[in-house]
Amino acid sequence: MNRISSVAFFDSHPEQVLSAPIELQLKWMEDLYGAILYDAFDPERTLKSPIADDAPSHWIRTAKTVGINVRTIGSFWHILPYMLTQPAAYNAVHILPIWEPGVVASLYGPASWNINPEFFNTDLQRLFPALDTVEKQLKVVVNLLHATGRVVGMDVVPHTDRYSEMALANPRFFEWLQRVDHEIVRHDDDLVADVERCILDFVRQFGPADTRPSLPDTPEGFFIQMPENERLKVLFGQKYDYQGRLRRRNAIVQWLYDRGLETAPATMGPPYRGLEVDPNPAARVIDDEGREWRDYRITYPQSMSRVFGPLSRYRLYESLDNNRDWALDFDRPNKTAWDYVCQHYRAVRTEFGFDFMRGDMSHVQMRPGGVPAQPDEWYDLLGAVKKTIAADWPPFAYFAESFLAPPDTMAYGDECDHLEASRADATLGNLQSEPVGSPEFISEFARYRNLLDTRKFAPGFTLFTADKDDPRFDSYYLDGNEIRYFLSLFLTDMPAYMGLGFECRDPHPEPAPNEFYSKLYVFYVKDGPKSTRGPYQWGQNHTLNHRLARQKSLADQICPSIDGASVKWLIPPDPEGRKKCLAWTQSGESRYLFVANLDTRQATDLALDESDQSWRFLFSTTDDDKGANQHRILPGLRLLPGEGLVFEKK
Repeated sequence: MNRISSVAFFDSHPEQVLSAPIELQLKWMEDLYGAILYDAFDPERTLKSPIADDAPSHWIRTAKTVGINVRTIGSFWHILPYMLTQPAAYNAVHILPIWEPGVVASLYGPASWNINPEFFNTDLQRLFPALDTVEKQLKVVVNLLHATGRVVGMDVVPHTDRYSEMALANPRFFEWLQRVDHEIVRHDDDLVADVERCILDFVRQFGPADTRPSLPDTPEGFFIQMPENERLKVLFGQKYDYQGRLRRRNAIVQWLYDRGLETAPATMGPPYRGLEVDPNPAARVIDDEGREWRDYRITYPQSMSRVFGPLSRYRLYESLDNNRDWALDFDRPNKTAWDYVCQHYRAVRTEFGFDFMRGDMSHVQMRPGGVPAQPDEWYDLLGAVKKTIAADWPPFAYFAESFLAPPDTMAYGDECDHLEASRADATLGNLQSEPVGSPEFISEFARYRNLLDTRKFAPGFTLFTADKDDPRFDSYYLDGNEIRYFLSLFLTDMPAYMGLGFECRDPHPEPAPNEFYSKLYVFYVKDGPKSTRGPYQWGQNHTLNHRLARQKSLADQICPSIDGASVKWLIPPDPEGRKKCLAWTQSGESRYLFVANLDTRQATDLALDESDQSWRFLFSTTDDDKGANQHRILPGLRLLPGEGLVFEKK
């Protein structure tokens, strides 16, 4: 990949860079990158990706990714000044879901295939009047990221908002139920025909939202024979009439609600299937229209069983026995639904030039028997999306949201087998869910390194995600953030992932106000414990930001010469989780030696079987750059708590 340098911005607080006038941000970018940027501002052009010539999808096995919830920074444009604060080693950008949201404005509940208009930047349009739609602005931002040497990923979400335009325009691609008060009275396969007739009756009674397409007489003519783009106009109106489409969809929701018709909610964790209304009074929700909704629960739950009421999963398989017992027939895929999802994501990638997909809920594997010995092409939807897009553009990669849980915990069977069967190239993993230096963290890290050597996918060294930026997980990040970042940068043969805000996150021994947690901007909640009252507030941990800035500068200096090099362990992570020191260099020609103390509370003495004449001290993650004479590889080398050291070959 191309290399860029933004050293001048590393020690700046991200909020400071983002709040600068757009004219100044443009000048900074022009000074850094020059004329290569000019063509990127043409939304009719697609600039060549930095990995366009790479071997198919292998590149993501060592990519370092920044995950960005655009809602926290305001617009697609603001991704660019934020990335000025990141080193070239962080060469990939994952943009959290980009589509119009539905219930509670959740980014992970897409309400349509239209790009979220809240991510439009009026200042950008003022300077470039041709960039007058959010789609054009997204295209230009992806172009610019490519021009500056970075790859860009989109979320692929295998579900939608429960009353999304996708579901209302394509009822056969979703599963439906009928509820009366606290009881599900129907959930059979034939119910979808009633839903189609009901929606068509609404259109006949209230008229089409747009009269240009003629209205077929039968549900089959409307829902199957009429092209979807025309059907969407009839049901909701014109694409850019945001408020008109919302009012129309709300009216259809009311029409279906009055008849007890809902999409079946998405679920997570075995046994996945079997729903009932949760009778708990706290499971009752009244929306802004005065409609009463009930949460659902799994009839016979296991430890990780979850039901996501605002979301509905695509109906990918026919059911057994007319869905009497909520069982699926995995030998009968709903092929038109698969094709629908795959072709839509294919079109999105083509339009905007995305390089990889982050597959949401990649851990879902619903077959009680586990992963089949010979998975077919209808095994996994996310894998099918990857295959469809890669047929057009082979470098397209799949980064999975999977946590490498024990078998039969979050998925039936072995999650590693599932990732391989679903064509995942890399996965998030779960190192972000343990404090650095804990036995659990170290032993899991050792397991991930073994998986890296033995499996077809690469487990990630993940520092921090939007899901973990939540008061429940504050204890994971009270200390050790410098050494987390150090490992992510300099483990050159392993992917890494870091959510926005990690670099200046304040320690929270007690929960902070909700506005300081980016997780709570994945949705909008007006009341209750997850509500927010204003914009996202950046942490003010300037000490951490400064310490990571020093690491970023070092990475820009040394990473180009060791990029993608295999790691040669001198002290590997301990599978038992007891030993807290690590040391490694590069296989083949060893240019740099890295040493890390994962114990964030105690200093440690370390001896390495390396000649004290071979290496000279280069860097410490602490602010005290002690001289080389105090940091030679000798018996008695002392590492401070949570310290990382770098030596270079003499």
